Amino acid sequence: MDAQTFTLITTVVVAHFLALISPGPDFLLIVRSALRHKRNHAVGVAAGIAVANAVYIALCMLGVGSLIARSLWLMVGLKVAGACFLMYVAFHAFRAKRSDYNFIGGMSAENRTQSSFFKEFGLGLLSGLSNPKNIIFYISLFAVILTPAVGTGLKTGLGVWMVALIFVWDSMIVFLLGQNRIRSFFGKAAFYIDKAAGAVLGLLGVKLLQSAVKDGA
Repeated sequence: MDAQTFTLITTVVVAHFLALISPGPDFLLIVRSALRHKRNHAVGVAAGIAVANAVYIALCMLGVGSLIARSLWLMVGLKVAGACFLMYVAFHAFRAKRSDYNFIGGMSAENRTQSSFFKEFGLGLLSGLSNPKNIIFYISLFAVILTPAVGTGLKTGLGVWMVALIFVWDSMIVFLLGQNRIRSFFGKAAFYIDKAAGAVLGLLGVKLLQSAVKDGA
């Protein structure tokens, strides 16, 4: 491996990791799911987000991502879908009662919010696919990767690495919040954390919808 290729790989890996650890809608959704549901259900969100990113990575590698970015109506549609999804999650966050969070501190397991791995997977998938920043980020990133000097094997390897890292990182958050001591601590504030996360997601949804209306005007 020559120095240029090594520098390229390092740049891509670092840029992707920094984007991954930056809090956004996906992160808030993971925290919310981890606090409200069983660990083996909440990890479905991490899997869904990873699959959504895998879809966008594959599209960018095939050159379809740039076509989506150039299509005004596709981007507007993506923003509207994302805004509706974020506001839907925010609505349910504000609708939840204080008693829905009692199980977090171990006070009442029967009050645990009903869910499943596949339901949480679907939420994670929708969150990842409906965030227009994801496709734009990968288009920018793959503009660096997709050069004649970079072989197909290396491109594929980087794509697999990014998807695996997303799943591992997000699952780590789920398992961290699943620890009894941490859950006990968050149990006292989960009601307010969920409301705050819902408020942020709702505001992001409104801004995304405003952006879609502006772009479509």
